Amino acid sequence: MLKCRTVWRKLAPLARASSTVCRQNVRRTGLTHGRLPAQVPAAHMSTGPTGGGRENQLYFLLVGVTCVGAGVYAYRTVKGDQLRYQDRIDEISSRQEKFNTENSDTPSESEPVLAAESVEATETQVVPKPEPQAEPVPESEAEPSPEPQAEPLPEEPSPPVPDAEVEAPSETTEPPLAEEPVVEAPPEEPAEPHAVPVVEEVGESTPVSLKVPSHTPYLLIGGGTASFAAARSIRARDPDAKVLIVTDEPDLPYMRPPLSKELWFSDDPSVTETLRFKQWNGKERSIYFQPASFYINPEELEGAENGGVAVLTGRKVVHMDVRGNKVKLDDDTEISYDKCLIATGGVPRNLQVMERAGEEVMKRTTLFRKVDDFKSLDKVSRNIKSITIIGGGFLGSELACALGRRSNDSGLEVIQMYPEKGNMGKVLPEYLSNWTTEKVKREGVKIISEALVKSVTCKDDKVEILLKDGRLVKTDHIVAAVGLEPNVDLAKSAGLEVDSDFGGFRVNAELQARSNIWVAGDAACFYDIRLGRRRVEHHDHAVVSGRLAGENMTGANKPYWHQSMFWSDLGPDVGYEAIGIVDSSLPTVGVFAKATSKDTPRAATEKSGTGIRSESETEDTATSPVASSTPAPSVEQHRDDYGKGVIFYLRDKVVVGIILWNVFNRMPIARKIIKDGEEHADLNEVAKLFNIHED
Repeated sequence: MLKCRTVWRKLAPLARASSTVCRQNVRRTGLTHGRLPAQVPAAHMSTGPTGGGRENQLYFLLVGVTCVGAGVYAYRTVKGDQLRYQDRIDEISSRQEKFNTENSDTPSESEPVLAAESVEATETQVVPKPEPQAEPVPESEAEPSPEPQAEPLPEEPSPPVPDAEVEAPSETTEPPLAEEPVVEAPPEEPAEPHAVPVVEEVGESTPVSLKVPSHTPYLLIGGGTASFAAARSIRARDPDAKVLIVTDEPDLPYMRPPLSKELWFSDDPSVTETLRFKQWNGKERSIYFQPASFYINPEELEGAENGGVAVLTGRKVVHMDVRGNKVKLDDDTEISYDKCLIATGGVPRNLQVMERAGEEVMKRTTLFRKVDDFKSLDKVSRNIKSITIIGGGFLGSELACALGRRSNDSGLEVIQMYPEKGNMGKVLPEYLSNWTTEKVKREGVKIISEALVKSVTCKDDKVEILLKDGRLVKTDHIVAAVGLEPNVDLAKSAGLEVDSDFGGFRVNAELQARSNIWVAGDAACFYDIRLGRRRVEHHDHAVVSGRLAGENMTGANKPYWHQSMFWSDLGPDVGYEAIGIVDSSLPTVGVFAKATSKDTPRAATEKSGTGIRSESETEDTATSPVASSTPAPSVEQHRDDYGKGVIFYLRDKVVVGIILWNVFNRMPIARKIIKDGEEHADLNEVAKLFNIHED
């Protein structure tokens, strides 16, 4: 009845207005045609039996039918609302009985939830909704009623705790019941719980949610040192920046040098799990730059008021749309960006002869690069009798020394072979390379120089390496340390240029490949404004180039000027630091002095407080190298014992590279010499700047 009255109140003014309009129209017509006397009676016949009575009857008939129809519709609507209300009450009552039956052990927790549901149900009936969509509500709610209880499980960080699992449903089942359209979403979410346990196997990794940000202002592709340095630089210049790192590794950003150095000298039997190591100075640290608590979850990045750094682990960028400013992941997820950094690093090279050798050989071969490679090689080296390292560069020599020391206790046979005459033959002058070779031998390593591999086969449970000169080496396992191949898989889809001489993405001095795309780390072939086009594969370069790229992504527009350094340790007693172009094919000048107990990597870390020696560097301590007027003392350049010294690498009489042999914390001076790019008449005088003759 209320509906009928409401409808009549709306239609009555319309009826009266229509009647008035009719009378006015008739009056206007008479005045226009000059028939006022004849038309005047017609204006008063709207209710009479003649002259328009038929039209009035039709009008009242139409109004009557409308009123009757409105009344019927209102009656049916009110009746339907009552039926739906009763069905709703019955549904809630049956759900309460079912919920109490399934959770009889925790009745005190279920009651508040059901009370809240009843309140929500009654509140929704205060204003009746005549839309037809309201009719199927009881059917759709009856089916997914148990699913809101399972929905919060993927969000639980520690599923084994039963109390947390019981409380979560009571807190999260309420919104789906209050907002009825949400009931269609849960059927698509059961896959989410499977994503959490896979990542939680890695101690320092964050759980990966299936919710990936659809957009991020700063996208960093690659989870290595360069990406972390860029993220830190971006946040320093833009405190509210939102940075997303996407990496195909299961780990958070970590430093790689300890994987071939300090971790092998740890006396902790669980070092492969903790990934913590003692530096030469005895201080302990983790290989991870920051703990998991430093980062925010990727799904929270878009809504983070103060920004943050999120790491999406276990995902790989497979396609890059430069024009659309978006990338596609290996699961077809798309992420758009404002600015992007490519820091994909590289993959270890392998000898083609070994790749063609077959699956059995590859099963017994380690390509050393990642955390998993360290873990597997550590396990292998404890269960075999012989291991052969192919490669005489930085990585091969460090692993040879590390495993050689272990062989003193375990009896493991460690062999190192390379095509050069001596260890580090492509970097060090021949006399220093020979000295280094003897040093590695004293560590318990068997050296096979001038070794070119002809074939590799498996026979009698052994790996046989046949050299081109006929020598045959039998071993249980091979470690291939023959260089790095820059990862430029995205070059094709992104339309980026790859340098034909050095490899890597070709970028300018500001590390830009496009207006909003930068490249840093091992994958960048950059233009050094002092030394020309280069590509560097070292930790400190990843830090320097990542930091520079991050600054430029925030508008700094700085060219590559700061020269990165690299270092290598052959155990705790012999180490060196280098900068610039160090190539044994260049002319060199070496100045050496007698070493003391302070001239070792161990002593250097005790002074600086860190084994990652590039972290202790500052350019502020560099002084301008000015040749002294005092005559230089006579220095014996080539002697059997090279305690400490400085090796200068020359190109067109200008110093382009410097190695500090057992001379530490002097790199700013070397950087200043290369930066000035001047010719020096007597490099013995320049060597005085490093104070190598002081005891």
